[in-house]
Amino acid sequence: MIDLSDSLLDIRSAAYIVAAVLFIVGLLWLRSPDTARAGNRLSALGMLIAVVVTLLDQRIVSPEWIIIGIVLGTAIGLASARLVQLTAMPQMVAIFNGFGGAASAIVAGAELLHVNSLGDGTNAIASATIAGSIIIGSLTFTGSMIAFGKLQGIVATQPVLIPGRHVINGLLLLAALAIAVVLVIDPQIELMLLALAAVALIGGVLVVIPIGGADMPVVIALLNSYSGIAAAATGFALVSSAPEGAPFDFDSALLIIAGSLVGASGLILTRIMTRAMNRSLANVMFGGFGVADGIPGGAGAGSAADRPVRSVNAPEAAILLGYARSVIFVPGYGLAVAQAQHHVRELADMLKARGAEVRYAIHPVAGRMPGHMNVLLAEADVPYDELKDLDEINDDFTRTDVAVVVGANDVTNPAARTDRASPIYGMPILNVDESRATIVLKRSMASGFAGVENELFHKENTMMLFGDARASVESLIAEMREL
Repeated sequence: MIDLSDSLLDIRSAAYIVAAVLFIVGLLWLRSPDTARAGNRLSALGMLIAVVVTLLDQRIVSPEWIIIGIVLGTAIGLASARLVQLTAMPQMVAIFNGFGGAASAIVAGAELLHVNSLGDGTNAIASATIAGSIIIGSLTFTGSMIAFGKLQGIVATQPVLIPGRHVINGLLLLAALAIAVVLVIDPQIELMLLALAAVALIGGVLVVIPIGGADMPVVIALLNSYSGIAAAATGFALVSSAPEGAPFDFDSALLIIAGSLVGASGLILTRIMTRAMNRSLANVMFGGFGVADGIPGGAGAGSAADRPVRSVNAPEAAILLGYARSVIFVPGYGLAVAQAQHHVRELADMLKARGAEVRYAIHPVAGRMPGHMNVLLAEADVPYDELKDLDEINDDFTRTDVAVVVGANDVTNPAARTDRASPIYGMPILNVDESRATIVLKRSMASGFAGVENELFHKENTMMLFGDARASVESLIAEMREL
């Protein structure tokens, strides 16, 4: 006779294995723009399978509510995807990180309360992992909300340096550890859950608010990792708190797998970004990138009004581009804001039709997130083989007729090489200033996220084409048609 419960267990186990494989393959496919969309869909399908199987198996809600949840979630997701501009994706990622951390902390706390209600009490390992999940998840929530606020302009983008912040952070850490020890010793003191969450929530604010807007991409990547670590810790807590002899909890195992993947990938991404900026993670978290909102140190001494700037109009810039044999476009956040990627590709196609070699120089931290520029340009059907990262293309600027900077700022600032007083000193930059001529498309002489004046704007071979990037490129296209 067939044991129905065993059959259901086998189906559930198979579904979780399929979901785990989809997570891993989806993450693998995210490495390339050619497969990134499919990878994203695979990961989403894996999560859908995991959630639906868990809800049905545990009889948490009826199938009708599952269908309603899928419909509502799909509607919210589609609306977000359609309505949120690509330039606001970093803010959305920050919010998702925060919600993920908060969810992990809530589930971990609920597990401790549930076990206590049964009268058994949690063991030391379970209590420790629950405490870890609450600390990391709560810190991730408030830290992510501050990061969102800085990117959205709600919170000041410059570092907010609270006097004695390192001492305060140290005391908060000691308090969190002490509360965690109390929870491990006596999990029945449930008030400690709220105390631990409160300390971690305050810590999240104090850790992120002193960090400048230029470092927010690194912070978001790190907080993304934290949200995964919090989820994995919650999974371990659920496994550890299971009664002796209970069957293996596949739900918790899947949470550990998904959380570990997010945590590991986030750490790798953080490492790539800190390396690209030639900075240590400790320097980002405890330094103060762009401490002054104006011009710090010796970077750009003297105002823009005191220093020569060579401006150019669209007809002059078009003539220069029309006779160039090699052109490198350098996209930045200004291109994303202006939504000029399609027009840049059209201009590039015109230059290629005239026999010019066209490439795109992508700095690892151009825009507000790694891959931001790649996604924008892929959206405009720019051939992927024309996208070159910093190491691939930096030596080619000296052999380039014209470099066209579209809304990029700090990543092209030569002060990063020479000015030890500059907050961006030591950050690898694109060697735009070494090209034979440079055209910078920018609204004004305003500084970038780091708050320092760009020395590139004052170079003899640099010409400033002021205006909205999209309108400027449209003018260049119109002038090129007349050549």
